[in-house]
Amino acid sequence: MGDALLEVNGLKKYYEEQTGIRKTHTKPVKAVDGVSFTIGRGEVFGLAGESGSGKSSIGKTILRLQEKTEGDVYFQGRDVFRMNRRELKKFRSEAQLIFQDPFSSLNPRRRIGEAIGEAMIEHQLASRRDARDKAAEVLEACGLSSHYIDRYPHEFSGGQRQRIVIARAMALQPQFIIMDEPVAALDVSIQAQMINLFSSLQKKHRLSYLFISHDLSVIEHLCTKIAIMYLGTIVEYASKEQLFSRPLHPYTQALLSAVPIPDPGAKRERMMLKGDIPSASDPPSGCKFRARCPAAKKICAEKSPVLSDKGHQHYAACHFV
Repeated sequence: MGDALLEVNGLKKYYEEQTGIRKTHTKPVKAVDGVSFTIGRGEVFGLAGESGSGKSSIGKTILRLQEKTEGDVYFQGRDVFRMNRRELKKFRSEAQLIFQDPFSSLNPRRRIGEAIGEAMIEHQLASRRDARDKAAEVLEACGLSSHYIDRYPHEFSGGQRQRIVIARAMALQPQFIIMDEPVAALDVSIQAQMINLFSSLQKKHRLSYLFISHDLSVIEHLCTKIAIMYLGTIVEYASKEQLFSRPLHPYTQALLSAVPIPDPGAKRERMMLKGDIPSASDPPSGCKFRARCPAAKKICAEKSPVLSDKGHQHYAACHFV
């Protein structure tokens, strides 16, 4: 596995959906349908796509917050789904998750110093005597004054609460962090501050990130490799430079055409997609993107394209690339 920190092979996560008037029949909702990728040590891997593409389901399944349907996840060569309780506890200190809404992941009745300190005590990274001082240190490292340590979550702004959640994650000395739309709910000016914080922490501690976002402009600033997801599958995967300079898949081209251009005088042809993303419980035959693709042909309905190397480790799943 070389220098890979995380390896995901053929991961599938299906949910059961009840159908019919009496809700007596079930059919699978294919949220994640055979996804594979590798994240190296110190690498920032971006996962992009529309809402409903399965990005968040991948993050939760990797951390075993929900069980897989099929496939394998290896962290430092260890099979995540074969870990016993002790191994899983250690894994969850090494791999952390940061959600979009920080307020929902903080206990409103606990002071932030207690929330950070208890996590360190639980994972035996600090004694009760030292937990408060260490919590203050990690708060300072994440851009908040240690004087805030006795305040409650409701006393902070959205950006400050996200810093608290990051501090709680960093207190456990992780190697890997999954960030699920961590700046989507913040103002643009605050987003820039948070991205700078993520980048600073990543470089200082040589962290690996799985950065999940629908915003390609945010992903461009932070990530080194990017995978584009559509309806549970990866349709394109490449380095940041390759993906932004030469997008191959029509879906990627459409997403990039919607990214705002900083220069008000510059023009870019907008590629409009037809309709909405189909249901994951009833995806189109063949290529899942064909119903919205402007270049779709007969073969697209008959045969599903395979994600393959189109040169220079630039992968795409399209019959015509």
